[in-house]
Amino acid sequence: MFKTKQDFINKIHLIISVCIVIPVSFIYGFNPSLKFDIQLQTIDEHNFFKAIMGLYLGFSTLWLLGIFKNNYLKISILTNIIFMIGLGSGRILSIVLDGTPTYGYIFGTFAELFLGFYGIWVLTNKNTNFAKK
Repeated sequence: MFKTKQDFINKIHLIISVCIVIPVSFIYGFNPSLKFDIQLQTIDEHNFFKAIMGLYLGFSTLWLLGIFKNNYLKISILTNIIFMIGLGSGRILSIVLDGTPTYGYIFGTFAELFLGFYGIWVLTNKNTNFAKK
């Protein structure tokens, strides 16, 4: 998985993302009230959260491909940046418009933004293979 220190630096945020996003996807898909203040009432709400689960699992699959196959690494990093900054930005918008959520969502906002901006750093860092191309 890691051949060099630089390989570790390039992929660690993808590994962290996968380790968080996969379990959260199953919680969202099957029992969101287990960890979050969410009470699904309708079939449409259940359907929505299962779709989110599928989206999260799909992106996690791409990130896993990037971790284990270098020809998928750049697209994995790009999608991770978009995914994480998109989630973090949406959460910031919600905080501004809707108010302060529970601690888990506040922590998630900072973690998502950190992972997204870390990915940008990996792609633009002059010491990585990406910035040299």
